[in-house]
Amino acid sequence: MNGHAGTIHSVSHEETLGLLDEKSFSDVDSGSSSLKGYGSAPHNYHFLKLPIIRLFYQGPPAVCLFFVISGYALSYKPLKLIRSQNYEGFASTMSSLTFRRIIRLYLPPAFSTLMVVILLRLGVYEWTRTFANDRAYMRNVVEPHPERLATSSEQVWHWAWSMFKFVHVFSWNKFGGSTSYDVHLWTIPVEFRCSIYLFITTIAVARLRTSVRFLTMLGIMSFTYRNQRWELFLFYSGMVLAELDLIRGAHSPAPALPILEKTYSKKSALSGVIWAMLSILAMVLMSQPDARCSDTPGWKWLCSMIPTWWQEEGYRYWQSAGAILFVLSVSHSPRWQRFFNTAPIQYFGKISFAMYLVHGPVLHTVGYMIEKRAYAMTGIEGWWYNFGFVLSSFVCVPAVIWAADVFWRLIDVPTVKFARWFETKCIKQQ
Repeated sequence: MNGHAGTIHSVSHEETLGLLDEKSFSDVDSGSSSLKGYGSAPHNYHFLKLPIIRLFYQGPPAVCLFFVISGYALSYKPLKLIRSQNYEGFASTMSSLTFRRIIRLYLPPAFSTLMVVILLRLGVYEWTRTFANDRAYMRNVVEPHPERLATSSEQVWHWAWSMFKFVHVFSWNKFGGSTSYDVHLWTIPVEFRCSIYLFITTIAVARLRTSVRFLTMLGIMSFTYRNQRWELFLFYSGMVLAELDLIRGAHSPAPALPILEKTYSKKSALSGVIWAMLSILAMVLMSQPDARCSDTPGWKWLCSMIPTWWQEEGYRYWQSAGAILFVLSVSHSPRWQRFFNTAPIQYFGKISFAMYLVHGPVLHTVGYMIEKRAYAMTGIEGWWYNFGFVLSSFVCVPAVIWAADVFWRLIDVPTVKFARWFETKCIKQQ
């Protein structure tokens, strides 16, 4: 799921530049055209805006999935040790997870943003600066183009201070730790804060009985929900889903049965249908439009159910619910699991973090150069604009995947190994 979500998240930032070019892009108050729902206005009837279909390019639902999966992955082993009452192993695991988390999350972005600094000093970003700010081409979202400062020393110091502020743990301001060298990385500080909260909570509930632990988590999650901390709520949801899977032995190998006993039951067939339907419902909820939800047919009633006290982005509400339900459905669906265990999806899972880190720099350099040439070939009038955008994607997307693969092999994998090595050098040997 992480690989699939990572690919969609990366593609979404390219798409928001102009895939759905419509007259509505000038409607600033209601957001860019691709963010609006199907039928929210007389000209918003493009089939790409239909529920589920829009998930192939809509970024925010992928972010919600990231957070649920992160909560699940970070808490699965600690919860497994808790349930086996291996508290010594639990203490060691929690210490290791907490110690290595900052290295795992922040060292790769330090390398990727330093790469941006080098490209800035080489003048590569200047080749596309005019194009990056030209509304004739950027008809949806104009992403900030990193600024080239007067001297290299000034640039490096600016980057270093930006990285210092990037470790943003003292407030919940969403973009508080965002770096101008790659605005897409705003989720890294969020991931770090939520990880620390998750670790603290896991330690707090470790010795509770299972029933009491679930009741405690219900109270914590209710408090988190009422305070509109949707990102932390998703992390906690992943933790709860992980324990539910442990209880039912979801990841335990099934006992070998004689061939005659491997019968196909109506009960399992019905269960498969139910979870398939719930996964479809989950994808519909994740398809909540990012803009003009209350004007979108089929969403007016659901949007009216969002509490009036909810001041966060409205689209996070049902997208978060859909992400939780989707992970739950996949954990009960062998068909979905087979899909996510296929070789291509597993590969994208491995490079997903690297793709997240490099897609911005690649898009702002190579991507913009390719797009400019594509538009020169197709023109930008009417649907020729869309055709030029799609044409450029045949080069831009593979370029992002290639860069992600290189970054994964040269930076991401060594970072994981370095974190483990560094920990072994620092811990007290018994």
